[in-house]
Amino acid sequence: MTSTTTTPRSATTAVALSGVTKVYGRGSSAVLALDGVSLDVAPGEFVCLVGASGCGKSTLLNLVAGLDRVSGGQITLAGDVNPGLMFQEPALFPWLTVDANVEVPLKLRRLPRAQRRERVAELLRTVHLGDFGRKRPHELSGGMRQRVALARTLALDTPVLLMDEPFGALDAMTRDILHDELERIWSERQLSVLFVTHNVREAARLADRIILLSSRPGRIIYSTEVTIPRPRRIDSPEVAAIAAEVTERLRTEVGRHGQ
Repeated sequence: MTSTTTTPRSATTAVALSGVTKVYGRGSSAVLALDGVSLDVAPGEFVCLVGASGCGKSTLLNLVAGLDRVSGGQITLAGDVNPGLMFQEPALFPWLTVDANVEVPLKLRRLPRAQRRERVAELLRTVHLGDFGRKRPHELSGGMRQRVALARTLALDTPVLLMDEPFGALDAMTRDILHDELERIWSERQLSVLFVTHNVREAARLADRIILLSSRPGRIIYSTEVTIPRPRRIDSPEVAAIAAEVTERLRTEVGRHGQ
C-alpha cells in the first residue's frame, strides 16, 4: 500500500498517478473500484474525467486529495502541494458570513488577521462577489454559493484544483456563466485542474484533455485532447462534435456492461 507523496516541482508533471488501485472491503465482499489507473496532469493543464456512475471518478479525486489511501500504486504531487477540493455542494457554514467562510482556510494557515482580510477581499473580487462579504449563504443564489465555495478553495493557494461535479446542480445559464469564470481563473492562475463531470459537453467545453473511465472497476479506456480554440461555447458545433465522439464511446462502454 502506498499513499500520496510529494517531490520537487517538475516542469512537466503536476499530478502523477502510477498504477493506482483502490479496493473497498476484504475477502469475498471486496469491491475493486479502481484498477491500475496511470495518469499525468501537466502544470496548467485542465483534465476532465468522465464515465458512468460508479466508475470511480470521485474515488480517484479523493485519493489525490489525500482523503483516502490507495490500495496499490502511487500518487505523486509536484512540490509541497496540498490540492484544493471542491464538491458539487458548496458546503458553506450557514452561520458564517461569506467573508468568514472564505477566511476559514486562511485561519487554518495561521495568517495574520490583516492579511486574512486583504486576501478575502481579493478572492471575492476574483469571483465577482466583492459586495457580498457580509451576506450569509441563505441570502445567495445557488450559483453565488458555488462562487463562494470556489473562493474558499482558492484561499488554499494551491496550484492543483480538484473539482467533483461542482456545477452539476445548477441551471444551464448559471453553469455557463461559471464555466467562463472558472476558465478565466484557471488561465490567470495557471492552475492544474482535475475535473469530474457526467456532462460530456461540459467536459468538451472546459478541458484540454478528456479521460474516459470504464465501468467498475475504473480503468482509463480512452483519452482525447481538445484542441478547440478558447474561449469556447458549450453549444458550438466544435464542442458538440467532441462531445458526440466521447458520448458514443461512453454509450458503448455502458452497453458492454448492460447498464
